[in-house]
Amino acid sequence: MIMQFRRLERHPHTFGSAGTLTPSEIHTIEAIGCEGGILMNELAARLEVTKGAVSQLVVRLEAKQLVERKIYPHDSRGVLISLTEKGKEAYTAHDEVHVRFYEELRSGLSRHEIEIFETCIEKLNEMLKR
Repeated sequence: MIMQFRRLERHPHTFGSAGTLTPSEIHTIEAIGCEGGILMNELAARLEVTKGAVSQLVVRLEAKQLVERKIYPHDSRGVLISLTEKGKEAYTAHDEVHVRFYEELRSGLSRHEIEIFETCIEKLNEMLKR
């Protein structure tokens, strides 16, 4: 299963009019979210990467017209990152992929199997956080 996840994480996917995005690009879009914007340093913390890595991702996403930078109005040293309309479309398309995946997964499981699966996922998550 881990090998399957790794395989998925290496390949770009198409997300609506945003076109083909790498997993790191779409996860950055997901971390920014559709509501307002996020400061660059908060985005780095949310993604658990360096500010330099986030800066490189933001440059790529700006070139694809998916995000925009603005000076943070309350502190001119801060940079606020937000999604463009095209970026919001990618965010929504990514969310729809997740919804379809979980609907398909749930349709093949009984109520009892879903409960067991959710318990296993919670335990796996706890172990991975250690």
